[in-house]
Amino acid sequence: MATDYDAPRKTEDDSESIEALKERVPDKLSGSVDVEDADNPSGFELPGADLSDLELDVVVLPPQEDEFTCSNCFLVKHRSQLDHDTADGPICSECAA
Repeated sequence: MATDYDAPRKTEDDSESIEALKERVPDKLSGSVDVEDADNPSGFELPGADLSDLELDVVVLPPQEDEFTCSNCFLVKHRSQLDHDTADGPICSECAA
């Protein structure tokens, strides 16, 4: 049997009236604000926050033999992306294009 996926679907939830749905959904314009969410939405750090007491653990690896730093974009690239060397330093294929 073929199914028409474009046809509107009728379920038990569709039988509710618009008034019943409005009663279930809280009024977004009511003025009640969740204090916890208003202070720091989504848990992001606020600009200008004091982060001096935090320590970051970062491992810095020395340059590898198969890597170079492009003298144009200053990104570390694999030797396979080397386009050419200049007097200023190596240039990657993306910067040479």
